[in-house]
Amino acid sequence: MLLPSYPSAPPGPLKQVAFLYDNAAAAIALVGCGQPAQARRIGDALLLALDHDRFWHDGRLRNGYAAGTVSEAPLKLAGWWDSKAQRWLEDDYQAGSDSGNLAWTILALLTLDDTGKRYARGATRIAGWLQAQLDRRGAGGFTGGSFGSEAAPRPLQWKSTEHNVDLAAAFARLAAASGDGHWLPLAHSATAFVAAMWDPARGAFAAGTSEDGVTRNPRLALDAQVWPLLALPGAAARYGEVLTQGMPRLRAGRGGAEGFAYSDAGGGVWTEGTAQVALFDRLSGQGGLGALLAVLEQARAGDAGYFATTAAALPTGFMLDTDPAQPRVYLHLAHLGALAWVALAQQGFNPFTGTRQLPQQE
Repeated sequence: MLLPSYPSAPPGPLKQVAFLYDNAAAAIALVGCGQPAQARRIGDALLLALDHDRFWHDGRLRNGYAAGTVSEAPLKLAGWWDSKAQRWLEDDYQAGSDSGNLAWTILALLTLDDTGKRYARGATRIAGWLQAQLDRRGAGGFTGGSFGSEAAPRPLQWKSTEHNVDLAAAFARLAAASGDGHWLPLAHSATAFVAAMWDPARGAFAAGTSEDGVTRNPRLALDAQVWPLLALPGAAARYGEVLTQGMPRLRAGRGGAEGFAYSDAGGGVWTEGTAQVALFDRLSGQGGLGALLAVLEQARAGDAGYFATTAAALPTGFMLDTDPAQPRVYLHLAHLGALAWVALAQQGFNPFTGTRQLPQQE
């Protein structure tokens, strides 16, 4: 089965959507919590999605599906009825395929117990599609994937630091799991792009590039700061200034223990990102873990898990792909991704390595 990302979402684009990234993170968190059988239910659904798309059969997955139990029938995408237009609508982002989301699916599949190698074979098929996103412009790395349904998919020519961190970890783990060195140069390409996004003057990573594949996006996003430290061997030592320069700029408050915002757009506490920092603090022995865990408990949503943010609407500093005139925000809704990351932080389980450790220096 695939779990709803926002179980209490009102009718509209978020209702009963199982976002790929959230489900991959949940599967990894379940392993970290000692629930491998439940994690495999998500893993099996991801394999069914890979084999039973309504159109694509090239190793790609969609960014979002309809939540619930799945079978060998073509997997449904979530959608909603537009009473004004009198027609069923689907979200073009959900119908598309982001490189980072697919990389997270590889990480999830490789984290599952795989005595029959089913999950590893699925991960390899996904990696086959991802390698086609390798880009030669500027610092190289991988582009964003594709946007829109099969009717008119649009290649995403921008490159994301966060995506390339995901890809570096996914390709490296696939190479180790399969013994196939083919994947290592791809991991190195993604790692080199991340290194090129480092800005020593700010002690932080740029968010990525614009559509030209070269011009840096100067926005500071939290995941682009903390994920390299969790995922890339030696990054915590190589980019130590991010702890004293980059990440403090993303504090949601001024007292030092108020958690972290999504980006330098500010606006409040991002639960998921604050849990990411808490996990790094736990694994690295940095101070402040207890204070961050206390902040996370303020985002408790009762039995539904954790709110995506304690703010009514948390700005990301980015615009919606589906409507570039509208800002992309996180709403005050219970969120599967937030729940997964809080669990990872509480358990000290690193989703990039599938262990309770930071990646070891190569």
